[in-house]
Amino acid sequence: MGDPVATLKLRIRAELEEAETSLGLGVNIAIAALILISAGLFIAETYSLSANVSAGLAILDWLILILFLVEYGVRLWAAEHPLRYAISPYAIVDLVAILPVLVGFFDTRLLRLIRWLRVLKLARFLEEEHWLGREGLIIARIIFTLVSIIFIYSGAIFQVEHPVHPEVFGTFLDAMYFAVVTMTTVGYGDVTPVSEAGRTLTIMMILTGIALIPTQVGSLIQNINRMQNVNTLRCIQCGLSRHENDAIYCRRCGTRLPEVQETSKA
Repeated sequence: MGDPVATLKLRIRAELEEAETSLGLGVNIAIAALILISAGLFIAETYSLSANVSAGLAILDWLILILFLVEYGVRLWAAEHPLRYAISPYAIVDLVAILPVLVGFFDTRLLRLIRWLRVLKLARFLEEEHWLGREGLIIARIIFTLVSIIFIYSGAIFQVEHPVHPEVFGTFLDAMYFAVVTMTTVGYGDVTPVSEAGRTLTIMMILTGIALIPTQVGSLIQNINRMQNVNTLRCIQCGLSRHENDAIYCRRCGTRLPEVQETSKA
């Protein structure tokens, strides 16, 4: 008879990482929803809100943080190699997401800046093809990369510039406008940072825009065009569909595709 604790850990890992059952899918969807809600809370905090609304949003944010802490603890406990998991990229992102809970309720400037990185937790959902399919997954990764870069830079520039330049960087939308204009190298010049940290971030935005944005947009267009050149032909061996129009063999298992077989017989 196997170890019940080991069996439970294996089951938890399967539910959290593979999401092939309804329970696992539901848990992962709930986690993704919490991440998006958390990002929305950060954006809302940059606007003028009533005291009651601000207090309610703060409570909701801390509840989400506690749930993230529970998720991190469960993943760490259920990991086959806890130490190896603790230093993995996903675990580090999870740890950053719950850092305000671990250090207490002292919401320092640095912690507010770190909290914007919580959106990176969504990257975990872009590793399995069963979510969107192969082509859809590639496009989703590219879009996620672009959105994440803009979101994180917008949050960072807001946190460092709003305290010293509130009339220009008043809301998240102001910061996002500056981030998009800077990263696309449009450079209108109507919004400029005044702090050293803000100028340093601006340099990083420009370099990121030059080095990364064109390649990501190019890859996005290329993959969209590729998706338009696929058919719904299904492999009789493994069931994989959506092969390219000129495909002869299944890209997963190598089986000859049905229509090609029929053509050969004819």
